Amino acid sequence: MKQLLVGAAAFFCLAAPALAEGDAVAGKAVFRKCAPCHSTEPVNRVGPSLAGILGRPVASVADYGYSSAMTAFSDGGKVWNEALIAEYLMSPKATVPGTRMAFAGLKKIEDIANLIAYLKAPAGH
Repeated sequence: MKQLLVGAAAFFCLAAPALAEGDAVAGKAVFRKCAPCHSTEPVNRVGPSLAGILGRPVASVADYGYSSAMTAFSDGGKVWNEALIAEYLMSPKATVPGTRMAFAGLKKIEDIANLIAYLKAPAGH
């Protein structure tokens, strides 16, 4: 666990500049990995819609049935900001143990930064 925390701290120190410089066009290509389960439109699929995710409270899409793990993770009023999304995208199962999300995560900081830039773009496009 200590190694995971040290690794996550190192990741955020290195990722901070990259997250600010993400490329939304490249992020749209990265989103193809997410698209089988998620949408950038206000439509849920297997996973909840990612439309407007930045600044949205965790597990708050009203018409989506979140796992008990994600609901518990939302305790305390967590909000999806760039840092939290980056942490989750790096390793969903490490960030939210018990999550139903089967995706292993994105390993490249650049891909995470680009995906976040895409999600921040107007209407996710």
